[in-house]
Amino acid sequence: MSISRKRKKELRRLQADANQLWENQQVLVGHAADVAREAGRQLGHFGREQVGPVVQDTYNRRVAPVVDRSVRFGQHVVDDKVVPIVGGVVGTALTAWDVANSKRQGVVKQVRKATKPEPKGPSVGSVIAIILGAAAAVGVLYAAWQALRADDELWVADDPLSAPNA
Repeated sequence: MSISRKRKKELRRLQADANQLWENQQVLVGHAADVAREAGRQLGHFGREQVGPVVQDTYNRRVAPVVDRSVRFGQHVVDDKVVPIVGGVVGTALTAWDVANSKRQGVVKQVRKATKPEPKGPSVGSVIAIILGAAAAVGVLYAAWQALRADDELWVADDPLSAPNA
């Protein structure tokens, strides 16, 4: 089947039109990419110049004082409440430990005359370290809870942001 000259001419014209359309679309896509790049650059400038200072100011005025208050309260709890209680408990525990140790050693010496190495348990320092570590962890958790609890008014800006004038 052969194609007439007229059809061949029309097909060539259609091919040329399609190629021209493709070139025009490529130019248009290139311009759109340029506009998108410039919009991203302008958005970065706007964020640094307008949004960043507002967020920093809001953080300094509203969030930082709450975090500082929570940390001070946590330190107060640990220093004034936990440490004295733990000190009394540790002192009592160490006294009981020493009494039990001395009685046990006296009984062991009487029963055994042979020299065998005695089994050792946790040292006094490790007991104190565990208790103080647990108290510090409780203080930190309480301070974090105070800082992160749901306080809706903490996160609301005074003035809504308006769109910049173009």
